[in-house]
Amino acid sequence: MYQLCPSILSADFNRLGEQIKTLEKEGIEWLHIDVMDGDFVPSISFGMPVIKSIRKESKLFFDVHLMVTEPERYIRDFVECGADSITVHAEACEDLERTIEQIREAGVKVGVSIKPATPVNDISHMLSDVDMVLIMTVQPGFGGQKYMEECTEKIREVRELIEAENLDVDVQVDGGINSAHLFGTLRKGTGENEYPYHQEDILIGSSYGELVNPLVQFQAARDSNRVAGRNKKSDSDRYLVEVVDENGSYQIEAEEHEQWT
Repeated sequence: MYQLCPSILSADFNRLGEQIKTLEKEGIEWLHIDVMDGDFVPSISFGMPVIKSIRKESKLFFDVHLMVTEPERYIRDFVECGADSITVHAEACEDLERTIEQIREAGVKVGVSIKPATPVNDISHMLSDVDMVLIMTVQPGFGGQKYMEECTEKIREVRELIEAENLDVDVQVDGGINSAHLFGTLRKGTGENEYPYHQEDILIGSSYGELVNPLVQFQAARDSNRVAGRNKKSDSDRYLVEVVDENGSYQIEAEEHEQWT
């Protein structure tokens, strides 16, 4: 199934613990934690104290995305405060290979990320050394951006390289993912039932602040399995789809939907 990994950047930090508990009740398993330093990216978010605080109260998988310059300086600190995986940017590391080794030696999963302008070829030689590749589909460090459609081909390219080498590596997509883009992104392929990604392992990290009710969007993401042909209604060729708009959410049955194309 597709794994949804919501970002706490979209949370109300006055109620962060409460909202994380709500995610757990809704069946969310991964939490995406964006750390920004004001140098590698213009924005500043939060650091180790916040992660350490929520780690005490949550059993979710903490997927820490370091958008910081020279992240190798902080690997041990983030592991000690509760990270289950650490993703670093290829563009931010002086020695990417050594940084990946440091994360592995610290005992957590390893991810590598690239910005929209960075070619996949820059990291292709390191796919066997990581557990996950994060494709940024917006410019990191800025909220409220639209999904960059040209990045979809990069997702396909990474997946094809992983398959060609028969690697156990997840692909994560981060940025601008909402209900419309989610259906469209998962639907795109070379044929009716062909997709550029594996249904079993794609992870989607995004903030959902623009939506009226983020939990409705999480449910829509899970329902996208039906769009991909999984859990298809057995008595017909119609799909159950949850649609989200400014008025709330509603479910429809349809053979096709405009958001899927």
